[in-house]
Amino acid sequence: MQMEKTRYSGEELKEFDQLLNDKLEVAKVEYQQILDEITGRKSEVGNIGSGSYYSMENGQESEEKESLNRIAARQAKYIQNLEFALIRIKNGTYGICSDSGKLISKERLRAVPHTTQSIEAKLKQNA
Repeated sequence: MQMEKTRYSGEELKEFDQLLNDKLEVAKVEYQQILDEITGRKSEVGNIGSGSYYSMENGQESEEKESLNRIAARQAKYIQNLEFALIRIKNGTYGICSDSGKLISKERLRAVPHTTQSIEAKLKQNA
């Protein structure tokens, strides 16, 4: 009788640690690009002339800025989730489903390395 695995080995965790760090590096660069876009738009707003054309453009500008702010907030949350996953690796709880306590499949962790739920738990939550 084979006992069900409850934790990933040190070697397996190294793989996930590398994957998370790679994704974190890319995510931080993308986040900075979004912030640069937002601050670049702020400085452009002051350089636009007056009149009704300005009002239309200002409205569009505001909508785009709101959209960029939402994207930036989502990206910041993603970065935070990646950082939390790295902490779970360090404290030995990485890859364990927060709902069932069972090991999350490697396939799921490779696809969504910051997840805290197995696919079964996630599907139940969304049902």
